[in-house]
Amino acid sequence: MHFITLDNETDFDGWRKAARTLALNDVKPADVTWRVQGDAPELFEPTAPPSEPPQRTFNVSGKFVQLAQTVILHRDPERFALLYRLLWRLRGHHDLLDVATDPDVAEVAGMAKAVRRDEHKMHAFVRFREVGREHKAHYVAWFEPEHHIVELAAPFFARRFADMPWSILTPDLCAHWDGHAVSITPGVAKAEAPTEDRLEETWRRYYASIFNPARLKVKAMQNEMPKKYWRNLPEASLIKPLIAGAERSASAMIANAATEPHKAQKRLEPAMARKHTDDKLETLRDEAAHCRACPLWKDATQTVFGEGPATAKVMLVGEQPGDKEDLAGQPFVGPAGQMLDRALEEAGIDRRLVYVTNAVKHFKFVPRGKIRLHQKPNTSEINACRPWYARERDAIQPDLVVAMGATAAQCVFGKITPVNKNRGRLIDLEDGIRALVTVHPSYLLRLPDAEAKAREYQRFVEDLKMAADLLRKSAHAA
Repeated sequence: MHFITLDNETDFDGWRKAARTLALNDVKPADVTWRVQGDAPELFEPTAPPSEPPQRTFNVSGKFVQLAQTVILHRDPERFALLYRLLWRLRGHHDLLDVATDPDVAEVAGMAKAVRRDEHKMHAFVRFREVGREHKAHYVAWFEPEHHIVELAAPFFARRFADMPWSILTPDLCAHWDGHAVSITPGVAKAEAPTEDRLEETWRRYYASIFNPARLKVKAMQNEMPKKYWRNLPEASLIKPLIAGAERSASAMIANAATEPHKAQKRLEPAMARKHTDDKLETLRDEAAHCRACPLWKDATQTVFGEGPATAKVMLVGEQPGDKEDLAGQPFVGPAGQMLDRALEEAGIDRRLVYVTNAVKHFKFVPRGKIRLHQKPNTSEINACRPWYARERDAIQPDLVVAMGATAAQCVFGKITPVNKNRGRLIDLEDGIRALVTVHPSYLLRLPDAEAKAREYQRFVEDLKMAADLLRKSAHAA
């Protein structure tokens, strides 16, 4: 009898090397016992496989290798023995994997399917919570996988959330991303994971807003989102009440009269561009929520309108909402927003005293799998959304408008306006309002060189200090 001890639960290389040597020495599957280091007290001394006999070799298909790499992640302790038995049989039956009715093949295929399904669930049901604020923020999630999939699933999160530092804690292993590489550490207890953050209520509101009672199928929903995942989801507290009220809500929707379809917005643009001196920001926000002036609304989650006091002396204009803003419905809450908050603080500006908005109010992106890659708005999209900026500015009547980036500058000035050529000086607009052109915070995030990033960040802070000086002068005049 051969007793083979692997280094860890996912030691595929160790299993492959041992299995190959055992098979070359004609060691039958019934004569091998597999275990993992540290799993249980040793009843028998582990034995190394015999040496590979010279002049002997055999090959298996790439299909089996890929299948084994997946199955090795299953939690069933018999997987090592099952894979070796399948490998043993493949030596004499090269097409065995194509026999779906074979018991070993069917069992291995079921294990692989379970691993892939668990990976999918991890992608879908990980919820990050913010620890710290602004440039010191770190995002931490807790997940309880069925199988050993943490290392398999981690690259997805590195691609999806490449611009934020995060950690995914599990009882088995923990994955961490620092913006450059994924690192793996031992598992931890759930008590080490955060339980709440400042965006929790925003996520719950978003979940409630996309819940459609008319399309609810409880069994299908629970099949896709099993109850065991609910305890770690911030929206879990809403699921039962939403299900309970679904029938009532659907009946109310049916009882309501059908609404007229939206008419083409091009006919409304001239009227929208007129000056409305009595506009209130809340009224504007409600109107903008139904804007269809350009096609961007079709793929975006929601309109992301401006935010801040109606009496703000400074109005900050960015390019467009990003992925995080699109989900939250608020401007500058993602990585660029954190960069902006940090720069405003260093410049001596309280963000609560300024009005923050974007030239374009819907997120423009191109999907790459489950990732949404930001796309620059074109001139027609900027022009379609410009009336909203104009009405925001008329409602607020700021002393200074800060255009952050080329898209914002094009919106503020109504024409293509180079950033570097116009940066660092106050420019007069109509009605006594002045404008300042600077870079967008996301530009700083994209700079690969640390020295250049530090230098450009300081220039950005210096630009914002001009706005801070104007705020102080306004306060003195008042």
